[in-house]
Amino acid sequence: MKRRVGEWDSRVFQQVAARKWPLAEGVLPRLSRSADHGLLWFGVAAGIAAVGGHRGRRAALRGVGSLAVASAVVNTVGKRSVGRARPLLDGVPVIRRLARQPFTTSFPSGHSASAAAFATGVFLESRRWGTAVAPVAWSVAFSRIYTGVHYPGDVLAGAAIGAGAAIAVRALVPAGPPPGPARVPAPGAEAPRLPRGRGLFVVVNAASGQFVLPEPVRRLRSICRRTGGPPAADVSGTAERALALPAERLTAALPHAEVTVRAEGDGLGQLLEKAARRAAEQGGALGVYGGDGTVGVAAAAAMRHGVPLAVFPGGTFNHFALDLGVRTVADTARAVEAGGAVAVDVGRIRPEGAWAGPEEVPFLNTFSLGAYPELVRYRERWERRVGTWPAGVLAAVSVLRTAEPLRLEINGRRRSVWLVFAGNCSYRGLGLAPVRRHDLADGLLDVRIVDGGRFARTRLLAAAATGALTRSPVYSAASVRRLRISGLGAGTHLAYDGEVTPAPSSLTLEKAGRALTVYRPS
Repeated sequence: MKRRVGEWDSRVFQQVAARKWPLAEGVLPRLSRSADHGLLWFGVAAGIAAVGGHRGRRAALRGVGSLAVASAVVNTVGKRSVGRARPLLDGVPVIRRLARQPFTTSFPSGHSASAAAFATGVFLESRRWGTAVAPVAWSVAFSRIYTGVHYPGDVLAGAAIGAGAAIAVRALVPAGPPPGPARVPAPGAEAPRLPRGRGLFVVVNAASGQFVLPEPVRRLRSICRRTGGPPAADVSGTAERALALPAERLTAALPHAEVTVRAEGDGLGQLLEKAARRAAEQGGALGVYGGDGTVGVAAAAAMRHGVPLAVFPGGTFNHFALDLGVRTVADTARAVEAGGAVAVDVGRIRPEGAWAGPEEVPFLNTFSLGAYPELVRYRERWERRVGTWPAGVLAAVSVLRTAEPLRLEINGRRRSVWLVFAGNCSYRGLGLAPVRRHDLADGLLDVRIVDGGRFARTRLLAAAATGALTRSPVYSAASVRRLRISGLGAGTHLAYDGEVTPAPSSLTLEKAGRALTVYRPS
């Protein structure tokens, strides 16, 4: 069988080499070279993100993430598993050959894997963009045979790996629903109207999300400071300018608001407590500019002092702000001036046993145990070096390879689990950790559990890839109002709203119905 496949492979390769392909000589070799190191696909992703709106940006991110996973599989497993030599170029016209011949083994084709992964990933998020990208991906894959660097079997195997990588990424990060705020049933909540922001006390967390300086900038600034060279002021000034932008945007939208920018080393909780206390004294509101973790700390301060919260999205993902219907500073500013607000549910973590944190920890989005906290830890380790999305993909690959099930008790039942996810209110769609909600005040916890055991991860990914996730014996989901988890071992971590911390030996998850008043544009 192996001999027959090899003969077919060589025969088709020779037929492609011997045949004349109109208009291909000036196009395919250049196209093949442009796809080196994924540069072609990064450019295509940038174009889709620039003109495709929200769905286009998601499609571009999914395509790049799928490409990263496919490249990792090909370079770490594929190339080492089969030491196949490259085809002989005797029958390939010189005009078709690449100026620089690859030196790695022939099986599988990395270019084909990247092309198929990117195109499939884009298609899974947006059929329109995926259909537009598919001919380019097919041309890149065929160019590897046309230029004589791969056999057809190498290309087919690479394409299969790429498509599989995109499907695996979909299993980890399900395709998102159309953008739009979650529903909050009437009646609304009372909140003061604050014309031009008078009575609003805002804390800006300049260390959140997009305002975290990348590692190269940090290193360059450090070098400039040590040497005292002229670039020091330029780099430092650019960084400080970036950190000052949130305050400037807020001041422009709400000129009478009092804005405090958290500098490196300042205690975020203390700043928010002070701002919330002043808001309560003046009958105003607390404002916060930052990511989901920062908003969670602000929510706790707002509830303690009984003041409304104004959320200005300034993090990486801004899940709560998006579900609230807030996308820009201007959205929140309009709600603050109009006094438009809603009361939303808040999840509560009640720790038991040895615990270094507060007696109660609120969360607005999600709580998790198992693989997800480890994923967050890996992502935070790498995101300053390579960016948030690539770091997330690398973290997912690492966690899938190394994670081990946890032994714990859920509502008194002993279980081995790979992941426990609990959402504050019901989330849309299937998946291990979905990101959008139907409702912000339904009084429920959306609980999803992945059981451990033999081949649990493989079975789960296979079920997600085939659309049979709800029927997989290792995946279960339920909507509850209370969940007790105990028997957690030392070294276990939990995550809530993107923050990771050591877990206590036992804890209870509960809901506080309509406990937080938040400004929201009508």
